[in-house]
Amino acid sequence: MKSWDGVGEAYAASYASLCAGTGDTLIRLLGDADGRRLLDVGSGTGDLAARFARLGWDVIGCEPEDSMRSVAEREHPGIRFVRGALPDLPFADGSFDAVTANFVLNHVPDQRLAARGIARIAVPDAALAATIWIDSPSWFWREVCERAQLVPATGERLAPEKDFARTALGFAGMLAEADWQTVAAVEESWTWQVAPEALWRSAEGGVASAGLFYLGLDDDERLRFRRGFDELCDEHAQDGVVPLRHTAAVAVGRAA
Repeated sequence: MKSWDGVGEAYAASYASLCAGTGDTLIRLLGDADGRRLLDVGSGTGDLAARFARLGWDVIGCEPEDSMRSVAEREHPGIRFVRGALPDLPFADGSFDAVTANFVLNHVPDQRLAARGIARIAVPDAALAATIWIDSPSWFWREVCERAQLVPATGERLAPEKDFARTALGFAGMLAEADWQTVAAVEESWTWQVAPEALWRSAEGGVASAGLFYLGLDDDERLRFRRGFDELCDEHAQDGVVPLRHTAAVAVGRAA
């Protein structure tokens, strides 16, 4: 799967605000805090963990990438962030009353194994919540490549025996196969209003597939990529921001 090494600052300046789009739904699905202990798996720069903490949850963030954790610790000093990655999280069985994994399961090589790792560290009947992308703005970066006369990188796919339909129903079914109980999932769409400079920061900083693709280009290709990017932003920008539509599957279940 793609590397996220060293992208913490660029991610914080760009895609962190995109991934925050599911925060309200996750908070609603998990209910009142009541002093419960929550683990945010793949906590990134810590924004979702901080939202839960402000609502009274006893929160720990777990993030494997050092630069992400550095940003999280700087921006949210009242929250404990630890190093750890799915499926082998550094916690004992039954340690948490709730677990969230926001746009994490789309970055692991075996989603079912990772989902079992999430359930393992939760107490029986604990709330488990996770999200994945159904539709992201990959069209934008493909069109940038087309204008730059570059061949975009093909997206990573799982082996057929590990794959599942990228729909709310397919996501819920995969989690049920991973022993999550009473799983329900919905599709949620929103428009990310992003400033062109923040969107460019993601590419220049190596964030996600488009960023890795950009960093692999030579100098001439990078100039062409930037020209295509600027042209597309000029065409789509409204009041200084580029509106990019997204859809995610948001699932909630229970630990056995």
